[in-house]
Amino acid sequence: MYTRILVATDGSKLSKKAVDNAIELAATCGAELVALKVVPRYPQSYFDGGIPLSTEDVGRVEEHWAADAHAVVEAVKQAGEAKGVKVKAVIAKSDVVSDALIAAAKKHKADLIVMASHGRKGVKRLLLGSETQQVLTHSEIPVLVLR
Repeated sequence: MYTRILVATDGSKLSKKAVDNAIELAATCGAELVALKVVPRYPQSYFDGGIPLSTEDVGRVEEHWAADAHAVVEAVKQAGEAKGVKVKAVIAKSDVVSDALIAAAKKHKADLIVMASHGRKGVKRLLLGSETQQVLTHSEIPVLVLR
């Protein structure tokens, strides 16, 4: 059925549901799992939402984000391996989560993407956007969305 499943996680309670389901599906199918956490770059200007920092401070912030990301994907790896699933932990650095997710799925030859969605509607969806919607729209790989 599936041989390699990519699961997107940010460490939140909602993404944990996607992770748990991806682990169970991988265990059932005998598939490998790729756990992906996308880390943004620090905004470089006030207009991008950043507070002007020195290059050293930006480096420290990004290192902290990377360390947090490492902890998130390692937790997925441990949970998967406890269920007998081979898990590869991956961290991608990108400002556009959906693009990074699709690129990682292609790079790692995933045949399914599993991710969570908040299920926002109306104005909230318009204002906050939907990474899940972008993945569903642009991915050539099947996507399983959990809410």
